[in-house]
Amino acid sequence: QQRVVLLDPSEDPDDILRANRSRERTFVFDMVFDHRATQEEVYASTTKNLIGGVISGYNATIFAYGPTGTGKTYTMLGMDCEPGIYIRSLEDLFKALEATAEEMDYTVSMSYLEIYNKVIRDLLNPSSGFLDLREDSRGSIQIAGITEVSTTNAEEIMQLLTKGNRQRTQEPTAANKTSSRSHAVLQVTVTQKSRRQAIGEEMRIGKLFMVDLAGSERAAQTQNRGKRMKEGAHINRSLLALGNCINALSEKGGSRAQFVNFRDSKLTRLLKDSLGGNSRTVMIAHISPASTSFEESRMTLIYAYRAKNIKTQV
Repeated sequence: QQRVVLLDPSEDPDDILRANRSRERTFVFDMVFDHRATQEEVYASTTKNLIGGVISGYNATIFAYGPTGTGKTYTMLGMDCEPGIYIRSLEDLFKALEATAEEMDYTVSMSYLEIYNKVIRDLLNPSSGFLDLREDSRGSIQIAGITEVSTTNAEEIMQLLTKGNRQRTQEPTAANKTSSRSHAVLQVTVTQKSRRQAIGEEMRIGKLFMVDLAGSERAAQTQNRGKRMKEGAHINRSLLALGNCINALSEKGGSRAQFVNFRDSKLTRLLKDSLGGNSRTVMIAHISPASTSFEESRMTLIYAYRAKNIKTQV
């Protein structure tokens, strides 16, 4: 339940010369799921307990990370019969908010965007063109001109997200027929205000980020050329920036003070508060059991293992 053992497919047990250079590795995580795990199990173990925090005014972030074709979009969006983390967490969020409706006034607004080739596109209103990241006077990052939808109906959201996902940049590569070529970020903001006049001035704001990252890939594996190759380079560059931030954050308590370069990419700038700020963060790493993906699986597990060492002060 907590261990992943990665066996090297090219290893020969009779090869005495290479006996000490085995690439077999064991990784320990908070939770490990095999191919039999259901969407409900994954949601209950990773995300369910973050919802209460969002209502109390803490931020929460869920990442889906991994090589192309390992099921990140399935985990996050799911299908109509097996909804993913997006829908399950919003359903729980609305249920919990309705339970406090007598004492609190609440609004829930959401936006859905993609970062593709270093530009930001609004998936709920794709015709609005490329959007800019701006910092407001309090230092929080805003996206100028993004569409925000307020709703309390999970089915309505499912339709919006499915429609938004169709607008997402997807292209076939040798590794995956519908490869996501962009990072999709669903941002849900919960604002609550007490109905009692005496403390009516106080507001609680909690943000829930759900990030379906683009597949980390090696050009050799996806056989990309031309435009696909350029997209892959941009994807890998932004994932590298995210990896650098994770490295710096996980070493922060160490001997040398690390500078965390959030400005390296739009993805890390947008997620600055989620990674190093007042936030609880979960990374769901996806790997493929195929022996051809050994290298990708190894890199993904090392990446996720590093992310495990980040300690933030909530």
